[in-house]
Amino acid sequence: MSVGQRVTSDHQLARLLQIGVVLEEVVEARSTQHHREMVGDGDAEIEALLRHAAEESADHRDRLEALIGELDAESVSYEEIEALVEAQYGKTKPEDFDGVLYDQLCNEETAYKFYDDLIEAIEGSDSSFSVDRDRVLDTLRGIRAEEEAGVEEVTEIMERR
Repeated sequence: MSVGQRVTSDHQLARLLQIGVVLEEVVEARSTQHHREMVGDGDAEIEALLRHAAEESADHRDRLEALIGELDAESVSYEEIEALVEAQYGKTKPEDFDGVLYDQLCNEETAYKFYDDLIEAIEGSDSSFSVDRDRVLDTLRGIRAEEEAGVEEVTEIMERR
């Protein structure tokens, strides 16, 4: 997913942040779904990874929604996204994605790339926003760093197996 342009208005920034919210909701829903399917399978490391990923995505969503709230834009509810994910992926088992770890890696990499592109688009713009630009960038950089750490964590687990 590529932002591919400069961010030039509050409206555009709000929409891009909403994409981030949706992305986080999908990651949270997928991680939660995999975790539910794995409970009791005896793989505590992967269960902990999935639980942490869901919690982290919820935190990212809250941070993005706080920024969106300052831009007077509505966000999409988690319940709506969870229902869409269930409808789209509910019949798909983790093995259909070459395993839970590959699915989680894809989610983490997609989120990292989105935030990296969004940061670049904001930095490439000389527009001003009604929300503090440095605060937006600091928030996005923090989220991107956590996504990068998630990619590294999943990769390390995969390499050990």
